[in-house]
Amino acid sequence: MKKTLDDLQRIKAERQGMQEEWIKVCMSSGGVAAGSEDVMAAVEDELAQRSLAVKALRKMGCIGCCHADPVVEVKPKGGKPTIYERVTPEQAREIVAQHFQGGQALESSTPTDEMFPHQVRIALRNCGIVDPECIDDYIAHDGYSGLRHLLADAGPAGVIEEMRLSGLRGRGGAGFPTWVKWNFANKKQADVKYMICNGDEGDPGAYMDRSIMESDPHGVVEGMILAGFAVGARQGYFYIRAEYPLAIERVQKAIDAARSYGFLGERILGTEFSYDLEIRLGAGAFVCGEETALIASIEGKRGTPRPRPPYPTDCGLWGHPTVINNVETLSNVTAILQRGGAWYGSIGTPESTGTKVFALTGKVKNSGLIEIPMGTTLREIVFDIGGGPISAKPFMAVQTGGPSGGLITKEHLDTPLTYENLQKLGSIMGSGGMIVIDEGDCVVDLAKFYIGFCAEESCGKCAPCRVGGKRMQEILEAISEGRAQMSDLDKLKKLAHAMQKASLCGLGQTAPNPVLSTIRQYAEEYRQHIEDRTCRARRCVALVKYQMELKKQKAAAAPAGAAS
Repeated sequence: MKKTLDDLQRIKAERQGMQEEWIKVCMSSGGVAAGSEDVMAAVEDELAQRSLAVKALRKMGCIGCCHADPVVEVKPKGGKPTIYERVTPEQAREIVAQHFQGGQALESSTPTDEMFPHQVRIALRNCGIVDPECIDDYIAHDGYSGLRHLLADAGPAGVIEEMRLSGLRGRGGAGFPTWVKWNFANKKQADVKYMICNGDEGDPGAYMDRSIMESDPHGVVEGMILAGFAVGARQGYFYIRAEYPLAIERVQKAIDAARSYGFLGERILGTEFSYDLEIRLGAGAFVCGEETALIASIEGKRGTPRPRPPYPTDCGLWGHPTVINNVETLSNVTAILQRGGAWYGSIGTPESTGTKVFALTGKVKNSGLIEIPMGTTLREIVFDIGGGPISAKPFMAVQTGGPSGGLITKEHLDTPLTYENLQKLGSIMGSGGMIVIDEGDCVVDLAKFYIGFCAEESCGKCAPCRVGGKRMQEILEAISEGRAQMSDLDKLKKLAHAMQKASLCGLGQTAPNPVLSTIRQYAEEYRQHIEDRTCRARRCVALVKYQMELKKQKAAAAPAGAAS
């Protein structure tokens, strides 16, 4: 049933009354994989057995502490929120008894406000806070409030101006100013325009967009509505890879709920603006993260890129002006238009404003999702937020930008994290994958993995990427197997530069980055592989030599009188 503005205020007031006490269980993909469904069942059963009435027992999305799943957050009436990590069903029962009958937290708990040091949560502001499957819960946390105001007062030009003041750049990897893209499409005279949310996240180790869609789908839906309003679109599409079933399910539920409340469809909230959303599934091709390949896939064609120009804002989906933003970008949009572009622009650095979400993984103690202001140093991220290396082996480097990025060594740990600084170091921001490696890792093996991934994911349309990636992979395999010569490093560099200059799309243009980065930063390790035929980390099996040492044992002296 469509809602009026008075209805939304009433819903907000009613739901806010449920904030006095709660039990929340992480039901993201990571939580479910770790056993959170059994934890939720144990909580429900224990509450029933003790005849305890808790105002809110809710699902929550990913709170970011992925290393600690299953996660349970508890707030008794009059108390502060507390988080429990790695909860078993047995512990869940104890938590219920202790909090809601004993009135005390267990020693193993951590106050929620101490869980996120050095972080500023904007894109992740509702993740772990709202029930991702309940639109009323989203409204209670100021959801759709910006939509109501902007449709009534600001107009498309006002929305774009706020985005300009924010300085938000696309969080999908390229870092293009969001307001510029919207302005291009807004000024384009056309009867039909489209808006697309790129949820085809494919970098190894990256899961930022998946978690946001699973944990705060309404935040992204509202961002899509606001973006569609700004560019003059009547139809928007979520393009989500089929390997994300929970994200697909929750985004679809959010679209259906928003439509039933009158936030989608004809004459939204009584205005002249009409707009709707649909989901299109991707088959998991990494190249479909590129805009023109994504558009081809939605059109039912093979997902391959095309030369640009024309750019999608001039000629995109089915030949019409189209704007594509990724999930994290759109999640920021809602917060920006609620609090103002100048507020967002005051966070971070003048050139790289706002915050960035990273999937912090690899050899680090506290792996998970983090959101930090631009300009935060890598040292703060790895050691203060991540807790440092997980093993006794020393920290070696951080890989940013996934298959398109590069290594940042320990000498650059105090570098402020911005688009500009990462480019100077030979890496990129990318979509937000950040992998910590220690001295137990081999840079040749790492480069071989990434170039192999890109060679496998190449669409094959252009020869520089199709042939160059495969040849680079073969040379790295020869290096890791002791069959290479030092001259092969020059061949790698020539192939890399040819791919960067001549490849059709960003996949081929950036695929050589990890190879060039490791050669530049770790030339001695490449030399050891080629000339000494050794792998310091013992990851390249063909270069590991095993030596058996036989020790001669003296025969024990026979006891006196024993038979000979």
